[in-house]
Amino acid sequence: MKLLFKQRFFSWLDSYDIFDEEGRTVYVVKGELSWGHRLQIYDAVGNPLGRVQERVLTWLPKFELYVGNQLAGQIQKEFTLLRPRFQLACCGWQVEGNFLECDYHVTDGSRTVMRLSKKIWNWTDTYMMDIDRPEDALYCLMIVLAIDAVKCSSH
Repeated sequence: MKLLFKQRFFSWLDSYDIFDEEGRTVYVVKGELSWGHRLQIYDAVGNPLGRVQERVLTWLPKFELYVGNQLAGQIQKEFTLLRPRFQLACCGWQVEGNFLECDYHVTDGSRTVMRLSKKIWNWTDTYMMDIDRPEDALYCLMIVLAIDAVKCSSH
């Protein structure tokens, strides 16, 4: 399953549209005013599906992942020198990026869950998500939102 993750150009808060390969909207993400990033995820018709909430006052960036209103896990950036890495406290997955922070791999042991690549020459943050199993799409989207929030905060 391939999804295109695209930030909206004119938006006061973080807002994203996620499209499938045919250009149909699959998810809509809307930022909410709060301390730290708070991103609400909706399906194409506006039903709430989940939320990514940054925990503030932590040494390294940390985000709580909610499916519906239930806490499903956390993702936290690890301290590394060359390659960004995130620890995911749900699903048992690992997230690791390349030196330029443009390509990421999410793995579950030896299985690749998602390959993520950032498109460089765009006006807004744009990622291509290549997800192995469609049932993992919501969690993969939450991971991308957390990675993008960390990158936006560090720049």
